[in-house]
Amino acid sequence: MGPVDWAAVGAAWCVAAALGVLFYGRAAWPRPPWWPHGVAALLLLASAAMVGHMFARTGSETLAAKPWLYAMMSGGLALTFIGPALFITAVRRAQPLRQALVDWGYWLAAYLAMGGVFALMA
Repeated sequence: MGPVDWAAVGAAWCVAAALGVLFYGRAAWPRPPWWPHGVAALLLLASAAMVGHMFARTGSETLAAKPWLYAMMSGGLALTFIGPALFITAVRRAQPLRQALVDWGYWLAAYLAMGGVFALMA
């Protein structure tokens, strides 16, 4: 396992957060109470760190030989773990499926963008 690229983790975090503001618009801006937004920011940082850890475990040699793994691995997480979790939660809570699909779209875009940041900074 190679070292985690913490600069790429920070950049990926910023890109995913900026994408959230673009995706959700005014609803993404913090408002009282403030603490949930701080927790959300920390959870997004944890997501970026785990993506960085995943790429570190894969290794720079493998990623250099197979650059499509950045999109495949990061997008795959959103498609197969986050999206289904959002969908299942919406079904169980009898919430509109449309919102779950919109959220799934954000997370797919955010994870692909994070993978792109790691690829660019490799």
